[in-house]
Amino acid sequence: MLTLTEALLPAFARGCSVLGSGGGGDVGVTLAAARQSLAEHGPVDVVDPEELPGDALVMSCGMIGSPAVSAERIGGPVEARTLRATVERLHGVPVGALMSSEIGGSNGCVAVAWAALLGLPLLDADAMGRAFPRMDQSALEVAGLPPTPSVLVDHRGRTVVLDRVDGPWMERITRGVLDSFGGVAAASEYPLRAGQVRAAAVTGSVSRALAIGEALGGGVPAAPGAGLTRLVTGKVAEVERATDGSTEAVVEGLGGDAGRLLRIVAQTEYLAAFEDGRERALVPDVVAVLDTRTAAAVQVDELRYGMRVSVLTAPCAPVWRTARGLELAGPRAFGLAAP
Repeated sequence: MLTLTEALLPAFARGCSVLGSGGGGDVGVTLAAARQSLAEHGPVDVVDPEELPGDALVMSCGMIGSPAVSAERIGGPVEARTLRATVERLHGVPVGALMSSEIGGSNGCVAVAWAALLGLPLLDADAMGRAFPRMDQSALEVAGLPPTPSVLVDHRGRTVVLDRVDGPWMERITRGVLDSFGGVAAASEYPLRAGQVRAAAVTGSVSRALAIGEALGGGVPAAPGAGLTRLVTGKVAEVERATDGSTEAVVEGLGGDAGRLLRIVAQTEYLAAFEDGRERALVPDVVAVLDTRTAAAVQVDELRYGMRVSVLTAPCAPVWRTARGLELAGPRAFGLAAP
């Protein structure tokens, strides 16, 4: 068992930001919320699924909606407590543990903040292993678990419960609800029991985020470890943003990488990196752009000409290499050609 303390939070948040692959929301805001929650309620026990009874109810949870709104309206006690109470009412049993719906980006720290607030353990697992833009781009969807009943809660405690819909329809209806909720909501979907986690979810996610963050604590080394591969270090030489929301950028190598050019393709997350027409990294693997000096993750919408950056990649969870996983979150799901 790992105990997540205030001292470990910066490294954990840094790892979550890398796994966000340029998306997933502002980690800085939810890191502050997690710090406050741990200061008020104490550290969080991060447990392996096998440490819980097999029938223990696991609440997969996080915030969804506009990153800009989420930065101003962080999920707090009202959302967390209402979400838990509603899930317990629907299932008739107490929640035994929380699990992040998305370790990448801001939701990793959201789960920590809520676990401390609610006095519950946090599973060393999540539903994605990184960040994806859609709720149904989930390992739990790949495993065939029903996504409902799913619960949405706004900052005033107003609650919507969805039932008897599949993953794509849950995503579609939820986006409509978000318009009425002001652009952001707390959510719990794909309810499951502890005995289902190892087969259905991405395990080791919290530990992995912490290891990545610790490996980058002093900036971006040539060989960062923790499963990361550095592709190039240089400066952003070009950024083009299209009206369809896509972004392409070129990183020109500096120092030992002088003369190299890496082209990056992105939408809400970084999706691919190419060098001399050759694929170097491709979704569902993680592609991360970091400030070379501080190792702070640069989100897609923050990327600017002249930035000194390092481009890293990390392998996705094995579930995303299956036929169903690639269908949901592989290159073609984002309009890219598959290798």
